[in-house]
Amino acid sequence: MTYIIFAFAALFEIAGCFAFWAWLKLEKPVWWLAPGMVSLALFAWALTLVPSEAAGRTFAAYGGIYILASLLWLWLVESRVPDRYDIGGALICLAGASLILFAPRG
Repeated sequence: MTYIIFAFAALFEIAGCFAFWAWLKLEKPVWWLAPGMVSLALFAWALTLVPSEAAGRTFAAYGGIYILASLLWLWLVESRVPDRYDIGGALICLAGASLILFAPRG
């Protein structure tokens, strides 16, 4: 369930940040910022749903999922295929995120 929450959080964060990117770099109208800000608020809310006792640990583990989601965005939205270094780096980050999230703690 945690990975599903992280996936939704990543979608909200990337979409919200992309709204700002589109406004500033792609010359989209300023009203793109309104749904972008809503999306960023949904991102922050989604992270609070992760069952964890520490925000910093949740944010650190989320980072690996964010990297994977960003590469999917690159491929699916921006039509740029990730290369082998993108994929290898994402796999390393996912392994690290899993270790952070699921390591046995006493």
